[in-house]
Amino acid sequence: MLIHVRDLDRIALGEIDRLFRTWNRPSVRAGGSLRTHVGVLAIDAVEPVALDALTDDDVRGGGYTDRNALLAGFRPADSGQPYRVRLHLAGPDPRVALRSQPLDIDDRATLVARLDRPDRSSPRGSWTRPTLAMIAAHPGARAGDLADAMSVERQRFKTHVCKLKELGLTESLEIGYRLSPRGQQLIE
Repeated sequence: MLIHVRDLDRIALGEIDRLFRTWNRPSVRAGGSLRTHVGVLAIDAVEPVALDALTDDDVRGGGYTDRNALLAGFRPADSGQPYRVRLHLAGPDPRVALRSQPLDIDDRATLVARLDRPDRSSPRGSWTRPTLAMIAAHPGARAGDLADAMSVERQRFKTHVCKLKELGLTESLEIGYRLSPRGQQLIE
């Protein structure tokens, strides 16, 4: 589920506790979570709603000024069922702390083994170290530019970077990526 940065910031501040989406099938479920730049969001409920049944609580909880502003978020061209997603900030993203954890010899060996696995199983060959090297050489470069330079589809490149982020090796910038301190330590 994509969430606008403005809404993420308002969730973090406790100003809103629900979002509204139109889906054929929800992309999140109650009890799940989302990692975002403001931290981990806990999904409390995912409820189908009728647009004419949206309440004043929905208006306020969604951060809207009035009912018409909330309804304006639903375009007539949208197909599917409207849903109310109740959520809250559950805590910090654990990847943030992982990025700055120093690597000891055992951590390094474990990390190298974890990088070797996807490289061995990839039908297109090794991608972990070339991706790290590309990000190290071009911090802040757009994902599309890095993908083009590596002759990789943009979405595949972004998926690779997400996998490296899970290991605490990269971090997203407003535009592009950079190696985390942990990632820098690994490639040195």
